[in-house]
Amino acid sequence: MSGAWDSLNRRIVNCRRCRRLVSFREEVARRKRAAFRKEEYWGRPVPGFGDREARLLIVGLAPAAHGANRTGRMFTGDGPSGAGDFLMRALHELGLASLPYSRAREDGLELSGAFLSAVVRCAPPGNRPTREEIEKCLPFLVEELRLLREVRAVLALGRVAFSGCLRALESLGAALPNPRPRFSHGAVYELGGRLPVLVASYHPSRQNTQTGRLTPRMFRAVLEKALAAAGLPDLEAPGPR
Repeated sequence: MSGAWDSLNRRIVNCRRCRRLVSFREEVARRKRAAFRKEEYWGRPVPGFGDREARLLIVGLAPAAHGANRTGRMFTGDGPSGAGDFLMRALHELGLASLPYSRAREDGLELSGAFLSAVVRCAPPGNRPTREEIEKCLPFLVEELRLLREVRAVLALGRVAFSGCLRALESLGAALPNPRPRFSHGAVYELGGRLPVLVASYHPSRQNTQTGRLTPRMFRAVLEKALAAAGLPDLEAPGPR
């Protein structure tokens, strides 16, 4: 199994299929942000990260230009008020992350029971990938789902990730109900058979967390739904609500 993962991650890291994304990610890595001027940026597509025996898969939109595009690890490096730290605090409270923050590839963070991924692996301009870019990248997520054989629930962070997860699961044989599942924070969809349950959440972006659209309490509640769907309620550790 490790060979299949190694092969997939090599293909992700070496992908150059989307000219616009390649140009943007590499330009960001050359110019850098002033605060990170002395650092060497990753500047390549970002593979998934976490427990390969996970029962919960968490899927975001894409790497942040100065976050995962800098560090090379999903949901890492976008600062104390960024999505990575917001997500990791919640996972840590529930016993899924060894640290309550996500700052660098060498910070010692480990996940237990959870795996992090995204529908697009390169940082997109304006954080807005095109439909064509999403379609080109989606097979990587499909392959991760095939390799993550213990996954029982998928938590999609944001509307684009939710749509991408639906298409990925459909390609794996999900018979989607009619009407088609729609994004709504906290919604839970059982897709039948042995396919994972799909749970929807607002993305923990600064735009959502700093305006109060997504609070720590709201996010913990949706994470608990995902954990229950994954059959992991006893992983919960004491933490603030």
